[in-house]
Amino acid sequence: MNAEVVLETNLQGLGEQRRGKVRDIYELGERLFIVATDRISAFDVVLPDGIPMKGKVLTLLSEFWFNFTADLAPNHLITTRVEEMGEEALAHQEVLDSRTMMTKKAEVVPVECVVRGYLAGSGWREYEEKGAVCGCELPEGLEEAARLPEPIFTPATKAEKGHDVNISFDEAAAMAGRDVMEEIRKRTLAVYERAREYASRRGIIVCDTKMEWGFVDGELTLVDELLTPDSSRFWPPDGYKPGGAQPSFDKQFVRDYLESLNWDKTPSAPHLPDEVIRKTSDKYLEAYRRLVGKELLGSRPG
Repeated sequence: MNAEVVLETNLQGLGEQRRGKVRDIYELGERLFIVATDRISAFDVVLPDGIPMKGKVLTLLSEFWFNFTADLAPNHLITTRVEEMGEEALAHQEVLDSRTMMTKKAEVVPVECVVRGYLAGSGWREYEEKGAVCGCELPEGLEEAARLPEPIFTPATKAEKGHDVNISFDEAAAMAGRDVMEEIRKRTLAVYERAREYASRRGIIVCDTKMEWGFVDGELTLVDELLTPDSSRFWPPDGYKPGGAQPSFDKQFVRDYLESLNWDKTPSAPHLPDEVIRKTSDKYLEAYRRLVGKELLGSRPG
């Protein structure tokens, strides 16, 4: 692919920097500049190869969903347009274009807020063992990838290193406050239900997704990213059949490749073949095209 891959940024003038698995975050006063690079992680390890256009998909798809659900929950997004971010950002416009959100700073609630409409991933494994997920009892005899009778809210701990750990709602309430978690559960389910219904008309099944919440000026606010291929499982409805793993428009394709190797899932990670990189980029771009209804080319779509 011809698109330039951005693996990391080191930008002067945007304030203090910290680096996550995928994002470089700059803090300048009350603003954050969240730069989605093309890094990709799997099994909590950052891979040495980037995925072309991935950071732009994450940023612009999050922008789409934040706007689409703004009446259900306020969010931290100020703008994704570099020309609206101030002189400090304009100095780096070529790097920041289409891959950066300027946001409000938030006091983040220390719980990963997962909602599941289908039984997959760690939810499926927990169901196999316990017949429940995060304390949510489920009917007997469900198959992997089965649609649940209704979506369930399944929180997890936020892990700086290693895997997030599923917890019960009561455990989440003990960490963040029951009233706060009750409101988060209600809003998370509402956002998911709207997104799932919309996506179903656009040729995507939203199996599950992870949201993060925080407080901005005392108001509960959606933060981080929203309903992207990094934070969600997106499946094509064509050929959907419970009973096993499903094709996807997310990074499961990379995980499946890595599972085929003799790799112990600790750093350093192996390089990805060009074909895996290309197909993964295509999957992210296809998710964007279906959901937003336009192609994402080398820069911001018109």
